[in-house]
Amino acid sequence: MNKLIMKPDCIPAILLASIFMAMGVASPAHGQAVEPALEASQQAAEGTRESQEDIDEIDARTQELLGEYRANLRQLEQLNRYNASQRRQADAQREEIESLTEDINNIASLQRAVLPLMQDMVDSLGRLVQADIPFLVDERRSRVERLTRLMDDPSASPAQRYRLLIEAYQIESEYGRTIEAYRSDIETAERLFEDVDVLRIGRLVLIFKTDDDAVLKRYDIDSGTWVDLDKSFMGDVKTAMRVAREQIPPELLYIPVTEPETADEG
Repeated sequence: MNKLIMKPDCIPAILLASIFMAMGVASPAHGQAVEPALEASQQAAEGTRESQEDIDEIDARTQELLGEYRANLRQLEQLNRYNASQRRQADAQREEIESLTEDINNIASLQRAVLPLMQDMVDSLGRLVQADIPFLVDERRSRVERLTRLMDDPSASPAQRYRLLIEAYQIESEYGRTIEAYRSDIETAERLFEDVDVLRIGRLVLIFKTDDDAVLKRYDIDSGTWVDLDKSFMGDVKTAMRVAREQIPPELLYIPVTEPETADEG
């Protein structure tokens, strides 16, 4: 039997031919098996793309919700601070209301204490006018009488009474540091002088003269009467009257005055 002797360098060629023959035989069945695999791969890729889109959409929504959450946290903090400020203001207002309520409840007792005090002030004002040098007597007495009636007027409020009383005291206080010239009737021990010129310097000097310069008198505080004033003072008296009426600028005058005394306390 003849043996087939194959050279070593022929073996690769035979194997390659066998592979081609096998592939040629199996080619139709192999194509049918690859197509479903490709379709499955495409479907998997499409599913992966859709899943990624879903993931991206969920991530975007998550970021949006996170931003809204942080914004709500900041707004909540602002509201908490605002509410705390409002609570402090409300507490302060409650304290003020309580204080005002207490003051209102004390008004009756305050009025009971103030009204007698104001009445005493009116009485003191009347005694001042009575004891003072007799200038603008009718005007000042009328003011005291109006205040006396006001204290007894039930329709007058305590505030109105207090305001008019303080106003009267301020007017009397001004008399002590002002100079004034006016026309008035003066009654002395001898007679009544009608419509004469009167000069007042504070509460220290009260002088009057007639229009014809025939009479020149000053009020003597010690005796409480009108006494003659030396005619040598006539020129200074006239000048002082012009100064009081603001007809000329103030200047140095020589007018006899009575030294003020301090009232005894008791």
